Amino acid sequence: MHDARVLIEMGPEAVRRLARRGYSLDLSLLEDLQSRRNQSIHSIDDLRAESKRVASEVQATARAGGDIAALKETARKLKEQINDIEAELGGVQEELTTLLLSIPNLPDDRTPEGDSDEFATEVRRVGAQPAFSFSPKDHVDLGERTGILDFARATKLSGPRFAVTRGAGAALERALSTLFLDLHTRRHGYVEHSVPYLVSRKTMTGTGQLPKFEADLFKTGVAERDLFLIPTAEVPLTNLYADEVIPAAELPVAMTANTPCFRSEAGSYGRDTRGLIRQHQFTKVEIVRIVDPEHADSELDNMLGHAEACLKELELAYRVVMLAAGDTGFSAQLTYDIEVWFPSQNTYREISSVSSFGTFQARRANIRTRGADGKPKLVATLNGSGLPIGRTLAAVLEQHQQEDGSILLPQSLVPYLGFRRIAANGSPEE
Repeated sequence: MHDARVLIEMGPEAVRRLARRGYSLDLSLLEDLQSRRNQSIHSIDDLRAESKRVASEVQATARAGGDIAALKETARKLKEQINDIEAELGGVQEELTTLLLSIPNLPDDRTPEGDSDEFATEVRRVGAQPAFSFSPKDHVDLGERTGILDFARATKLSGPRFAVTRGAGAALERALSTLFLDLHTRRHGYVEHSVPYLVSRKTMTGTGQLPKFEADLFKTGVAERDLFLIPTAEVPLTNLYADEVIPAAELPVAMTANTPCFRSEAGSYGRDTRGLIRQHQFTKVEIVRIVDPEHADSELDNMLGHAEACLKELELAYRVVMLAAGDTGFSAQLTYDIEVWFPSQNTYREISSVSSFGTFQARRANIRTRGADGKPKLVATLNGSGLPIGRTLAAVLEQHQQEDGSILLPQSLVPYLGFRRIAANGSPEE
């Protein structure tokens, strides 16, 4: 969320920057709403001062034995005026808030021009793409032939875009989650959390999922209480500090959690319906950092390295790209995507987004710290996938497949699994 005063002060510069991501800022409307709000507040302050003066005059006149009828009528009319302007202010404030909540974050000027992944700028490639002496299978074929993935029975239970893992597949999911959590807590300094999977409308608004993306969310409730299933652990983790002032000495706050994530994928229009790439329910290890805004860039580099470390442990080939301004998420200023190599598709596919939000989420959720002068100031927030379990499992199957249909797993997983290979029949083998 933005400070209306800052956008108005930026003027055409704010319009230009938002246009880079395809958003047309109605600056005149924003200026009008802010002006009407300020005028109403000023009028209420003046009327309250006058009301206070009249009340004092009523008391003085009464003590002197004078007639206070006219003064009381004046006081009554002043109260009515205040109530009327307060009601008008409430309407203007609601309209202004609704507008501000709909305006995306200002993209960082470092982001390339463009509005799709075609315009992303490649930063680096890491790891050699595996060379096969055979035609590599995709993860669906591999999973179903070994029996460790079952999409048909998942569809019977819940409909399309769900999956069941079984045997060595379920063990591999658990191993991946534990490996990532161990990396982030033991090596990268994050504190593991267990958080609610159902959150309030206010919580979803704090990180920017609402009001814009309500169609992408699974919603439930009890009686008159609305609750949303989290699309990512970013939502509860970041909002743990909503409406709080974090002591500067406690920054950066580094948190991680392994949670299920729920997304309706309302805007995907049938893309990636096969396999584990785009599911309604999936598990993901998330990493979140709350930092001093002055350190946001270096903290973003740190977080990107933490996500990359997971792929390096799994001996997976990947690349890092910076997203174009028009393809950057609603709340983000700058986003790096990590794309892992999928041999069956002969391309890199997104497996992690690591984003800097500046103070955008902190303003919405009211998360602050104190500056050197002791005054409260907004923090900066960052988050990244570190990593999604389903997509990672798919990449492991595809990049580490063998000609006989087995999967030779990375050595880093052996301590968590107790075996190195998934045989062609799905049996674990040492």
